Amino acid sequence: MSLVHIGFTVGDILKTKEMYKKALAPLGLSVVMEGEGYVGLGKQGASQLWLGSPSEHHPTVAKDIHVAFLADNKEAVDAFHAEGLAAGFTDNGAPGIREMYAPNYYAAFLHDADGNNIEVVCFV
Repeated sequence: MSLVHIGFTVGDILKTKEMYKKALAPLGLSVVMEGEGYVGLGKQGASQLWLGSPSEHHPTVAKDIHVAFLADNKEAVDAFHAEGLAAGFTDNGAPGIREMYAPNYYAAFLHDADGNNIEVVCFV
């Protein structure tokens, strides 16, 4: 698996967005998605860094750390979810398409013992 993106909460989303936007511009990163209480920065429409806070509009922004790993296929996403639950993680989103991110975004989400949000995603 490869790391897909990471997200964390910030105190002032507008100020922080401007700071990251300027600092990451030399790397070719820009704002690719934003909404109420969150912003995603990345390349070519794919966010690699999420900043924000948990909300009903974007529930997968973690209250602590959000890390997403890239899987090869849906079966690996499904297995991550099942094995994680068996290992003691708690469910934060069963495997399925997340059209709010992309029409082919298939992901599952788990919380670890500290509340960190761990995601595995593939593109189908």
